Amino acid sequence: MSDMWIERVSLPALLRHARGAYGRAMRAALEAEGYDDVPRNGLYVIGGLAIDAEVPLAHLIADLGLSKQAAGQLVDTLVTRGYLDRRVDPQDRRRLVVTLAERGRAAAVAQHAARDRIDALLRDRVGENGVTALRRMLAAIIAVGREDAESAEPAPA
Repeated sequence: MSDMWIERVSLPALLRHARGAYGRAMRAALEAEGYDDVPRNGLYVIGGLAIDAEVPLAHLIADLGLSKQAAGQLVDTLVTRGYLDRRVDPQDRRRLVVTLAERGRAAAVAQHAARDRIDALLRDRVGENGVTALRRMLAAIIAVGREDAESAEPAPA
């Protein structure tokens, strides 16, 4: 089968389907382990906190582009379902600290394993150099998007 079709499909469409491959694999892994109640966007928060517990939750939420209300509901749901712990920051009692609970850490392990499986399949198809090139390309797209957003003029009132 020819790969010429990929030249006719827009990059955003390809990125959406590629993201979907990871998302489906992670959801299936979580469901197999009994974590079938992770809300939409919960994968991103759990995965982000698992990678670096010091990442401010506000940064993860900003990446998702959620309103404050939607972000609060997402965090409340993750806390209620046992994936996150929320407590007052001992250094600044006006702030809340959100960390992974035991259930969240276990879900992150399942999520990570699914991601690693897809990564391994991808390396089998395109090699390590291909994966590295893809990572660089995605980082360039992210940088272009950030630069574009920073240079965009505010919309008139």
